[in-house]
Amino acid sequence: MFTRLQQNKHYRRVHSFVTGEFWLLGGIAAASGLVLAFLSLADEVVEGETLAFDNAILMMFRDPTNVDQIIGPAWVHEMVRDITALGSFSLLGLFVFGVCAYLVMVKLKSAALLLLVSVLGGTLLSTFLKMGYNRPRPDLVAMSQQFTASFPSGHAMLSAVTFLTIGAVLARIAPNRRLQIFAIAGAVFLTVIVGLSRLYMGVHYPSDVLAGWCLGAAWAMLCSTIAFKLQSNGTMPTPVDQNPASSSSLPIER
Repeated sequence: MFTRLQQNKHYRRVHSFVTGEFWLLGGIAAASGLVLAFLSLADEVVEGETLAFDNAILMMFRDPTNVDQIIGPAWVHEMVRDITALGSFSLLGLFVFGVCAYLVMVKLKSAALLLLVSVLGGTLLSTFLKMGYNRPRPDLVAMSQQFTASFPSGHAMLSAVTFLTIGAVLARIAPNRRLQIFAIAGAVFLTVIVGLSRLYMGVHYPSDVLAGWCLGAAWAMLCSTIAFKLQSNGTMPTPVDQNPASSSSLPIER
């Protein structure tokens, strides 16, 4: 029976589509799951059901005898400020500008355009969501002054959008598996430490950061999926494995 099914032309068409578009379908499924996680978390936040969890996590970074005092010595506070600055709009803008300039110089204009559209789109989405939910910041003495609403965390979301998209683009053009893993792992690491720094500073609830990570990762996953599709269509170049003796560089777009 299974043999007859395999010989059916409709089955072969479906099987060919699924196997040929596996990464495309997987990327869409992963992005959809992250969006659903964000919507579920947002619903819990609106109903106030995350407040106990949020406060419990925030208190882990506070002196039990004085909640206005953040734990750790002064040098740790300065280090956390430096880390959280990696998710600021100004520094992320510099990162994006530098990476886009590099991609253009090595003739990978489609990758540069994809990165630019992804980050700008993520920035607009974060701004509109903050205005829509308009959640107040935690009622704690914080390490920095804030000017926008709390949900979702802009630093967490934009660092996820920017770093994960950059990681995805660099992984797509990386010449070997080791560099691909390094690009993705580095992007994830930077995204995580920026989000955690927001909790330490007391400027966001944990649910804000989780929501930012979910939506930012979904956006980056969608852009990575688009990059894969462009690559499979020949619009974005496919990397070629290199060895140390090779004089060739990154693939060039014609």
